[in-house]
Amino acid sequence: MYPETDDLSKYLISDSVVDWQTPAVRQKALELTQSLSDEVAKARCLYEWVRDTIPHSNDSGLEIVTCTASEVLQHGTGICFAKSHLLAALLRAVAIPAGFCYQVLRLAPPVDNEPVLHGFNALYLASLDRWIRVDARGNTNGINAQFSIRKEQLAFAMDPSADEFIYEAIFAAPVSSVVDRLNMYKTRSELWLDLPQSL
Repeated sequence: MYPETDDLSKYLISDSVVDWQTPAVRQKALELTQSLSDEVAKARCLYEWVRDTIPHSNDSGLEIVTCTASEVLQHGTGICFAKSHLLAALLRAVAIPAGFCYQVLRLAPPVDNEPVLHGFNALYLASLDRWIRVDARGNTNGINAQFSIRKEQLAFAMDPSADEFIYEAIFAAPVSSVVDRLNMYKTRSELWLDLPQSL
């Protein structure tokens, strides 16, 4: 994996989707990490909070479609992409650079054997001088994604023989194909039939 730019400040930006300067988002990040001084501990805390406290909309049967970090926090739910927007915002709010990663899956896709795009995060740990990837999708139905600085443990294993793969770039902003799709639909049921298949 590699960052699309070496300028770490690009991975700290607050924008219309990763809106960490929204008071509620910034306050939540500071509240969750106020007792922690170590950057790795802060990153782990924020990751586990998003993974475990914000349910994946499909798992919980919720129809609302969220996109921005503040929407995900306000409504307390989101699909993988939306959860990755919130996690990046929380990390950036405590000065931990965070970006976006995507993989193409055929694992139980909504439409028979059609590929589907899945989103998660990478974050930069200055104390280790390296990026790690984490997936805050939510550990349900046998998924066991974890925060690890030693061995990457994402939500979905890949089957290269089924043309599954991870895009190696770490994007500084969510890709437009994802943001546009999240903003296009009012219900998850509609969105589920038209998920992005690639970047």
